[in-house]
Amino acid sequence: MTQYKYNSTDLIRPTKLTEREKFLLKESKTFCMYPWIHLHAWPTGEAYPCCHSEPVSKIGNCKTHTLKELWNSAKQKQLRVDMLNENKNSACNRCYEQESNGFLSGRRSANKHQGHHISRIKETQDDGQLEKFEMTYWDIRFSNLCNLKCRSCGHVFSSQWYQDQAKLAGGDWKDRNTVLNYAGRTETDMWEQLEPHLDYVEQIYFAGGEPLLMAEHYRILEELVKRKLFHVRLIYNTNFTHTELKGKSVFEYWKQFDSVAVGASLDDSGSRAEYIRKGTDWTVVEKNRQEMLRICPKVDFYISPTLSIMNAWHLPDFHKDWTERGLICAQDLNVNILQDPVHYRIDIAPAEYKTQLLAKFTDHIDWLRDQDPLQRATVGFESAIKYMMATDNTHLIDTFWRKTHELDEIRQEDILTVIPELAALK
Repeated sequence: MTQYKYNSTDLIRPTKLTEREKFLLKESKTFCMYPWIHLHAWPTGEAYPCCHSEPVSKIGNCKTHTLKELWNSAKQKQLRVDMLNENKNSACNRCYEQESNGFLSGRRSANKHQGHHISRIKETQDDGQLEKFEMTYWDIRFSNLCNLKCRSCGHVFSSQWYQDQAKLAGGDWKDRNTVLNYAGRTETDMWEQLEPHLDYVEQIYFAGGEPLLMAEHYRILEELVKRKLFHVRLIYNTNFTHTELKGKSVFEYWKQFDSVAVGASLDDSGSRAEYIRKGTDWTVVEKNRQEMLRICPKVDFYISPTLSIMNAWHLPDFHKDWTERGLICAQDLNVNILQDPVHYRIDIAPAEYKTQLLAKFTDHIDWLRDQDPLQRATVGFESAIKYMMATDNTHLIDTFWRKTHELDEIRQEDILTVIPELAALK
């Protein structure tokens, strides 16, 4: 069996390519398959080309338009034109930054995993119009339902943030916003629009909110099982604190499918995890992992930490601990570099702290490299070093402390009690 090459441009489903198609998928600095196979929606209804898009790049709103209407919106058509003509589009700035630092960006991942749909470019009109509306890749955030209020998140993606956000925002914010938001025109609208695409879907990305708490998630799994569509690839970003809903265990569903990848948003362990992702009970997380190993051990499970200034120092220790305890293999970690909110970026660290982090990451890579045939974790830490050293954002340290203290006061917490090494930012 050929070893999967994490950071390569090799297509997951090899297909015969023309020279033009080969250039777009493997060499282009702008082309991405997503605008030909996918639309993304936030719990607020705001629609984007994908989940990596800049917030200012929304193409419309699912509260007022259907997905089909947004498929050929003016911005979506222009994005296709720009991608085909090697013109950088500001919607893709996050991917451009990730690529400049060596990460496998969402753009490159899309081309790698979805490149077998490249023939759709032939059906694209000069103005970017694409009549074929068949979403083979889904990433719809049905609602902001969530049981945690993570530091790097907010009310848009977590219902638990509502009270804290109201206190931070003040004024009439609480009167203008509701606890729970859903993406479509009605609570069932997005499912009703997506159901016809079950005939085409190949891959579904579940995130939130917290997908394992959402009825829509289980409804999709039920329908896939009913239709015996076990080939559909399921990918998750989950806080991994809940693994069932109304007596339905997600583990029992997962073991029926051919390909399930579970990325657990675990930034740290113990009290650090409980501080960064407020509402976490760390003993429950570890129990869930042990239960998963018992029921569906073949499901691909990996830690997908959001690497920020809050967990940068301790992440290597957490990674090594779970590896040595047999909860994951060393390669089972995907570094998700935090780019926003900007005051949590690791490049806000002063020079001396960066030097210490550099040494710690380098030592960890030395420990990791021979245990990581996939190279995902190794590349992640190497790219994090490059990302950290590329920019001096120390001017954001004051913002970091101001916003941290505001939230600490609301939550009756003290960051330095839990993460004392951050005194280096004083």
